[in-house]
Amino acid sequence: MNPLELNYQLTRRRFLNRTSAGLGAAAVTGLLNPQLFAANDMNGNSGAMGRPHFPAKAKRVIYLFMAGGPSQIDIFDPKPKLKELNGQELPPSVKGEQRITLMTRNQKQLLVAASPMKFITAGESGQVMNEHLPNLGKVSDEIAIIRSITSEPINHDPAVNMMQTGAGRAGRPCIGSWLSWGLGSENKNLPDFVVLLSGNTGQPVITRYYHSGFLPSRHQGVHFQSKGDPVLFLTNPKGIDLQTRGELIDGINRLNQRRLDVVGDPEIEARINSFELAYRMQSSVPDLMDLSSESKQTHEMYGTNPGEVSFANNCLLARRLVERGVRFVQLYMRDWDMHSNIIGRMPDNCKVIDQPIAALITDLKQRGMLDETLIIWGGEFGRTTYCQGDLKETFGRDHHPRCFSMWLAGGGIKGGITHGQTDDFGYNVVSDGVHVHDLQATILHCLGIDHERMTFRFQGRDQRLTDIGGNVVQPLLV
Repeated sequence: MNPLELNYQLTRRRFLNRTSAGLGAAAVTGLLNPQLFAANDMNGNSGAMGRPHFPAKAKRVIYLFMAGGPSQIDIFDPKPKLKELNGQELPPSVKGEQRITLMTRNQKQLLVAASPMKFITAGESGQVMNEHLPNLGKVSDEIAIIRSITSEPINHDPAVNMMQTGAGRAGRPCIGSWLSWGLGSENKNLPDFVVLLSGNTGQPVITRYYHSGFLPSRHQGVHFQSKGDPVLFLTNPKGIDLQTRGELIDGINRLNQRRLDVVGDPEIEARINSFELAYRMQSSVPDLMDLSSESKQTHEMYGTNPGEVSFANNCLLARRLVERGVRFVQLYMRDWDMHSNIIGRMPDNCKVIDQPIAALITDLKQRGMLDETLIIWGGEFGRTTYCQGDLKETFGRDHHPRCFSMWLAGGGIKGGITHGQTDDFGYNVVSDGVHVHDLQATILHCLGIDHERMTFRFQGRDQRLTDIGGNVVQPLLV
């Protein structure tokens, strides 16, 4: 057990439970009144680290995860030479010993497929991107495009695990959970880590992608639904009012506290915390999720429609969440698994994300929040230069972890730059490669964390997000 987890604070709940057999309505008031929290629970440094290792540029993160693997050579890394080589077999020297998935391993030929997309040069910095991202182009001077991300897993599930947890195998804590555990909360009425989903097709987004792994379970991501009850079972059942529910929770937690005092299991502490948080969320979440309170101009800027499930709505919700102090907001957008019809699907997907992402960056900047909010965009891997199946108008691309593109913006990031270079095929990194662990180390650095020092003792060793690798990519930092 981590020594940090044994250092329980004298919280409001423990004081009340040891000095009263039951406080009835007063207990309800205590659950809702933040002034009754112990001082160390209410500051922004209530995590296991106590405080960041060094002054942080960013305080919170919005991670825009494009589940399925966006094609780098069709979005941010154009390769003009592919037009000359279109339809020719990919040279064996380019592929080398790299693995190929079962979906294309038995193809007779791996034929080079030039991108059917056109590209624009945007901003004073001259960032290059797909022409179907005109709004993102207007804020391109705020973003740092990385063309040389590299990973190992070649299939979706281990690749998402690698990107989120630092390892291809399941069971480890994701980055949002690490930050919740290490840095703690800025808002006790909402979770530290919130997950929002959109998209209809492609790879499933399963709960272990935002799980706490071996960290205490209270640090796992909480999925907010965009329609209906924002959190399952948050609404009181018929015949139960707020006071009755508060008294019920108080009684359950007194029993849990008695057991905690006996066995010292941190999972019991996590359960107590989750009951209390759920109670407070009954007041805070409905107001948060009510987008109708936003101005007409804001809805026009994001392209949102209150009551709908959409990526645009989730981007606006992300701003509202970080505005209220949520530490880590993860937006999963499915639909990027393009094994076919790049020419038809890519413009549609770009249109879905273009306006709301640009609006999110603009909105945060106007509110003075961009400098303290780190935005991450990317998927679990990239796509192959060669086509999947026959080279025809509806061709697609297979998985490719060896090199792909992502971008960062906001807290601690130098905007208007492009980092890393790939070969003429968009198949291999030529210079300034950024491994997934390097990316994770850089993200933690922006939040004031030395990735080698934020560790949790588990299975006989000091575990960390970046495993045994990772170097901060200094050229990306201001």
